[in-house]
Amino acid sequence: MNAPRPHDLLWLTESAALEGVSEEWVASQWRLVLPVVVRRDVNHEGRIPVGVRGMRRDQRAAGWVKAAKIKRVISPESLASRDLLINSPFVSMPPVQGAIQLALREWPWIWGITGSVGYALSTEVPVLHADSDLDLIIRCPERVEREALLEWQQVAGQLLCRADTQIEMPYGAFALNEWLRDGRVLLKTNSGPQLVTDPWAFKG
Repeated sequence: MNAPRPHDLLWLTESAALEGVSEEWVASQWRLVLPVVVRRDVNHEGRIPVGVRGMRRDQRAAGWVKAAKIKRVISPESLASRDLLINSPFVSMPPVQGAIQLALREWPWIWGITGSVGYALSTEVPVLHADSDLDLIIRCPERVEREALLEWQQVAGQLLCRADTQIEMPYGAFALNEWLRDGRVLLKTNSGPQLVTDPWAFKG
């Protein structure tokens, strides 16, 4: 199994595999049939940083899991499948309709769906609603021309929902709209945020 990346959804082999979580609501809302999501942090003693989400927006808990306790992984890009989106029980929701519009086009990169839409698509748990944002990532291990990303942003800006795109690179991630607007970004890295003008030049 490849090392899980930020935003991957993980299913665990046992409830005890989720370590370091102290929030009381987790015991009543998180079950083994539900995934945790990989978050961006420094691996702690060989453990993978993960987050647990509850039914409310303010219910988020940070924890850790050992790689050996992972039994299934779903990546954000696997959720951008046209067939999966069309056959989703949430297909009538504006965020899913927006994802379908993006999936109908050919793009020169790999992209995926995260956030509440990604969670709902992978679990069928109704954590999204008509006003939910569509959170997206684009995998950009190499530099991408601004004009190409600007085309994506223009299409995403015309969807029936608000769409937020993160550019994911080997050493971190940044908000696409921030980079297009300001020419510099707050790069999210495992060791904390870094203000940079050229995110592809950052080497950690």
